[in-house]
Amino acid sequence: MDERAQALERIYRDRYLGFRNALATITGDYETARDVVQEAFARALKSRSTVRNEGALEAWVWRIAIRTALELRGEHPSAKLNGAIDPKLVEPDRDPELADALRQLPPRRRLIVFLRYFADLSYDQIADVCSISEGTVAATLAQARATLEETLTEGAKP
Repeated sequence: MDERAQALERIYRDRYLGFRNALATITGDYETARDVVQEAFARALKSRSTVRNEGALEAWVWRIAIRTALELRGEHPSAKLNGAIDPKLVEPDRDPELADALRQLPPRRRLIVFLRYFADLSYDQIADVCSISEGTVAATLAQARATLEETLTEGAKP
């Protein structure tokens, strides 16, 4: 097995749950997300020789995985990762207030929130996945947290 294949295997082993959990917010359920993760890694393995920057390997797999999830939803796979995705909580009944507050965020902010808190990606990884700067990631997360705090605080008032 070559180095890139081994690196992909490590990413799969170490980050599977993050991929599954974050992709479930796009696909709508964990079973479908599991299938998307499998397909995304199979695609990545098949085309691993096209990766130019080894350091961005995980971000490259994320882009493949998100496009695969979009294809499964019947959306065009070339949809922009920073605006066309509309992730949602998989089990909104578990915390309806949070689900409602998240739904009120614009899709791009919601995607970045899900990549940070569901996939546990770092700011630089999110920047790579979404093709934006780390500063934009930081600003977007700060705005999202402020909006969520305000929405959830208002919802908690009697």
